[in-house]
Amino acid sequence: MPIIEHLSDSDVERLALERVVPALLSDGFYYVDGLLGALAGDVVLDQVKEMHRSGALQDGRLAGSVPGVHRRSIRGDKTAWVSGSERGCEAINFLLNLIDKLISVCASRLGGKAIRERSKAMVACYPGNGAGYVKHVDNPNRDGRCITCIYYLNKNWNPKEHGGILRIFPEGKSYVADIEPLFDRLLFFWSDRRNPHEVQPSYATRYAITVWYFDSVERAEAKRRFRDLTAQQKDSSSS
Repeated sequence: MPIIEHLSDSDVERLALERVVPALLSDGFYYVDGLLGALAGDVVLDQVKEMHRSGALQDGRLAGSVPGVHRRSIRGDKTAWVSGSERGCEAINFLLNLIDKLISVCASRLGGKAIRERSKAMVACYPGNGAGYVKHVDNPNRDGRCITCIYYLNKNWNPKEHGGILRIFPEGKSYVADIEPLFDRLLFFWSDRRNPHEVQPSYATRYAITVWYFDSVERAEAKRRFRDLTAQQKDSSSS
């Protein structure tokens, strides 16, 4: 499948070192437009639309269910988790490899974070019926997620008409940052309590692909806590 090599390795390095790293360290977030270019971006969009059309996207899950609170009042997206190696995800894989390259260049310059792994990609669709996602923090409990990367796929998006803005409330700052979910835009931000954010109601179909990069030390500690908790629960249920 032909995909244009849009960014050279030196372009990636320059983007990471001159723009992404300084912005993350000073502001906590950054976005770049025209990441893949129109041709490759179109192929990614086609693959995501096909996943949506085929029924591969399911209602987005909540980390913990709250009695009496309907899931759709908190988040109204439909999602699927992909590694990129699946059939029909070749362009998504190309995108993920590019983001991996960017983050690997950034990693050693972000204040001692050991960023060596990431999640699968979450392909998400807000169906345009006013669905959004209330204000939340991706990693409020030190689960290892360090950097959130969101790639947007929405052509001719008009926020006044379509809504769907991602609003970041940077910790300790007197302003909010409104990020429009525009086609071929990649957004980076810290996943922890520094960046509470919300997805405002969307009135047109809104597509995005999100990956989370892990701080290996924090991730290992989170896994250890989970193992200890599971072992305690087993002991208490068997005693």
